[in-house]
Amino acid sequence: MIVVRAAAPEDREIVVSLLTGSWGGTAMVVHGVRHDADELPALIAWLDGGPVGLLTYVIAADALEVVTLDAALPRAGVGTALLAAAADTARASGADRLWVTTTNDNLDALRFYQRRGLRLTALAPGAVDEARKLKPSIPVIGDNGIALHDELTLELHPL
Repeated sequence: MIVVRAAAPEDREIVVSLLTGSWGGTAMVVHGVRHDADELPALIAWLDGGPVGLLTYVIAADALEVVTLDAALPRAGVGTALLAAAADTARASGADRLWVTTTNDNLDALRFYQRRGLRLTALAPGAVDEARKLKPSIPVIGDNGIALHDELTLELHPL
């Protein structure tokens, strides 16, 4: 059974390891904002005593923004458990929506989020091209051989 809990200070090495394994580091640039994801609040998914997933987030105003979501075991329910826990966290904080930004090449993420009720709410053409100025390591060609240029926002509202 997958168990999700808030990351504690003693989980910092786990958070850094999961972020580095998935993203090549802890710096994230989303909609023009640079985040040090290892310093954000996080939820960790555990299975059989080991970490199998991570979700980092920011809560502002009436919304929880998912900054990163990573599942070490694809299609095993890890991402779904993390997203559900994030929605619970949002509700507990008084937020009434959850949102996430992904890129035009990330077809798996688009499918994942939409199957869980999030809806496309915005397209930012060229946002990834701009993000490369802050984080040059962002590749030009992304998943599925698709040129990486744009950000798409998906939202779950109301929670």
